[in-house]
Amino acid sequence: MCSLLLLSTVAAATPALAQEADHYTAVSNTAMSVTGDIWLDDFSITFENDESLNFSALVADHFQVGGRNVPASVYRVKNPADPELQNGNQLCGNGDVTYVANWALSDGMSAIAVFTGKRAPKGDDEMCALYTYQDPE
Repeated sequence: MCSLLLLSTVAAATPALAQEADHYTAVSNTAMSVTGDIWLDDFSITFENDESLNFSALVADHFQVGGRNVPASVYRVKNPADPELQNGNQLCGNGDVTYVANWALSDGMSAIAVFTGKRAPKGDDEMCALYTYQDPE
């Protein structure tokens, strides 16, 4: 009975739609204050407050970061939005998010960048916000 109660408590603490996605722990100050931890897969990103953005397509598998071409996943957001997240902060704060890019950094870290443009972004110079997370273990 006690383990069943513990299991249901853990399940309730995890965003409902994200239980099958990879859990990334917020590391940067912006990630901790805006998104909190996230759950990400090829279909959506879910934020700590249970808000989410669904993806309609993977539009690129490479991306320019600091002028270098890196392996990345660039997703088109199905229904563009700028959700209100932690502490009343918005994901972008500068319009509806239309694309989300994810790429690996060094030392087991990942970056998530968000974009508001109509065309798929080619590089990080077009982003409206950048968040850093510890990779899933």
